[in-house]
Amino acid sequence: MRSLTDRFPARNRLVWLSEASTRIGTTLDLDQTARELADFTVPRLADAAAVDVLESVLLGQEGERRAGPGAPVTRALAVAAVDGLAQRLEPDPVGEISYHPHAVASVHCLVAREPVLIARMEDGDFERVAVTASGAVKMREAGVHSYMAVPLIARGVLLGVADFMRLGTRPPFTDADVALVLQVASRAAVFIDNARLYGREREHVVSLQRSLLPRATPTTPGLRVAARYTPTADVSGVGGDWYDVMALPGGRCALVVGDVMGHGLPAAATMGRLRTVARTLMALDIAPERVLARVDMVARDLEDDQVATCLCAVFDPATSSYTLASAGHPPPLLVAADGEASYVDVPPGAPLGAGVIPYDSVRLPAPAGSRLVLYTDGLIKSRTQDLDAQLEGLRLAASGMAPEQLDSCDLVTSVRGHEVRFDEAVLVVATSRRPLPDADVSVWPLARDEMSAATARRLVREQLGRWQLSEHSDVMELVVSELVGNALRYGGGPGELRLIRHERLTVEVSDTGPDLPQIQHASLSDEGGRGLQLINMLCRRWGAIRTPAGKIVWAEHDIRPDPEPAV
Repeated sequence: MRSLTDRFPARNRLVWLSEASTRIGTTLDLDQTARELADFTVPRLADAAAVDVLESVLLGQEGERRAGPGAPVTRALAVAAVDGLAQRLEPDPVGEISYHPHAVASVHCLVAREPVLIARMEDGDFERVAVTASGAVKMREAGVHSYMAVPLIARGVLLGVADFMRLGTRPPFTDADVALVLQVASRAAVFIDNARLYGREREHVVSLQRSLLPRATPTTPGLRVAARYTPTADVSGVGGDWYDVMALPGGRCALVVGDVMGHGLPAAATMGRLRTVARTLMALDIAPERVLARVDMVARDLEDDQVATCLCAVFDPATSSYTLASAGHPPPLLVAADGEASYVDVPPGAPLGAGVIPYDSVRLPAPAGSRLVLYTDGLIKSRTQDLDAQLEGLRLAASGMAPEQLDSCDLVTSVRGHEVRFDEAVLVVATSRRPLPDADVSVWPLARDEMSAATARRLVREQLGRWQLSEHSDVMELVVSELVGNALRYGGGPGELRLIRHERLTVEVSDTGPDLPQIQHASLSDEGGRGLQLINMLCRRWGAIRTPAGKIVWAEHDIRPDPEPAV
């Protein structure tokens, strides 16, 4: 049997090379490209082929620009052979490290960056080619008689090596075969390098994306939160989705899910900006619809002219309910304790950055055992179904899941079935537990008269005694007295007093005044203006939130002091 160059004239060789360009590098997957190179050359060029790629390339690094003194570490990515030959030889297992400095032929090919041709193998040549002594014996027994290896070089960078063998009655390799396979290897090396660059860019985007997401979810009373971010294998589908979970005063919890239009590093950077702004505003205890309005103003000022969808939800354990507001985001899904799932009707609003529709909030009761599912459109997006079918598929998938599966965010993998996801996805599942018992929260209405401060001090003192926390009475009485006094003087009188016991003691006083309190810098001669300074010194933190009827001023006090650092 003649060699490939003998059997095909020059025109047919050009056709073969052209075919290599269409059959090798069909994807931007590095492993797949290596397999395509090996499969394309067997059996037309060789009876067996193997492709090894530098370990540094697989780690996203550039490769070897300059020849080094020793053999670089490679990893076996592809092996192809005619029927039954692979079992008779001893190639390196695919996926394993392939480092054999004593294999003179392949090492010389890597170090010298030039092809190696052993046209007719003699007894001493098998040890030069095989990676083990037993491999040399098997090569002799299989009838291998010709060998060549070529380096994989693209843009002046060494990426790996490909070697080929012939056995039986096939003619040995010739210099013309080496020249032909060098052209194929050169084209394959470019595809491998493209796959490397593509994979490196994806890793950079995914790393940036993950670094901008919360590393852990806080513990809040009455709510258990699980979240998962799943990137897509396609770099064009990574970047822009985010979520956040924040503990708020009074045991409340804020959930935020958003999706920046577009992908890649610009979308990930925009996501980081918007998440920071939203997190800052939520930390100020601003209502969800007001948060969206302010984030919208920030998004309109961004130079990238990008828009985003966003959904904010605040859970109150005292009432076991959510307050939700949406900026053009897909509707949340509420899964009842019995497994029945339905979408929550939230006024959609305009995407952030569009700023044409005001944002409105809706209140949603959350019975114990129910689960609120927040997500980005990458979870349901499909190229073959319309939006209604996608939403219905998510609802059916959630309805058919066991509670523990929902809590493990298994919806990420089950909702699309076997269809490959082409967009990243965020999933947040918030499970409502039993409401705070009456023993942990106390609410009293207060009269709008001069005795309300004394009444508030007495109520707090008595409740702390029932909770066996009387040692905190002095501080909490002073705090509640200042809060009620401010409500009388600036807020039209107090409305309601609420005391909550969880990891900390939280006291809240509501009033109808529109102005939020601020710490004043009182001079030595001023008779007032020091109440909030005292609260700021005595409490862990304090703040105020606007309500439809006015505002609520709150303060938190640690039940147990933070442990002192070890010396």
